[in-house]
Amino acid sequence: MWGFQDETWWSRLAQPNMHTWEDTGRPLRLVQKTHKKTDPDPKALACYGLLVRWAATPDEINQKIWLRFVEGNPNSNLTIQFMEWVCGELQAAGKKMLVMFWDHASWHISKMVQEWIKAHNQKARQNRQSIRILVCLLPKKSPWLNPIEPMWVHAKRRVVEPVRKLPAQELADRVCAAFDVPHEPHLVNVDDVL
Repeated sequence: MWGFQDETWWSRLAQPNMHTWEDTGRPLRLVQKTHKKTDPDPKALACYGLLVRWAATPDEINQKIWLRFVEGNPNSNLTIQFMEWVCGELQAAGKKMLVMFWDHASWHISKMVQEWIKAHNQKARQNRQSIRILVCLLPKKSPWLNPIEPMWVHAKRRVVEPVRKLPAQELADRVCAAFDVPHEPHLVNVDDVL
């Protein structure tokens, strides 16, 4: 199985660039939204995504997106939590290895994440039941090589609300519905919990 991993932000305020057909004399207007200090929800939600692909038959390739929203900003700790969850999903699917492509984000290439991947793979070799991870870095500044990138753009257009600002929960629910995945509990930075 191979996968393309990336993170994105789902803004509650910014509107995506889009074109639409309109009824004559009734143009669609996207309203500029503002954030009030009394609003308990964040301006945007961070989300980890993995586009997984596998060969169903020699001529057919299946794909699925796996999503996890996070509290706060992506970082090394949350990346490790996401990868642990991914390994659990792969193991449940009966897979043994993930060839994963991702970019040079600081939390991908951090010493903490690299050490976790190394330790995880050593453990997988020893017990032969865990998922091994082979990480392939995409060239710097080349988002067009990651096929999950255009999926983010199209999904942002599908979940847009022209006039009203969506609550964070509704936005996350819409994103999960757009990708036809369950809304998993959000990943939380361990440092924030202590």
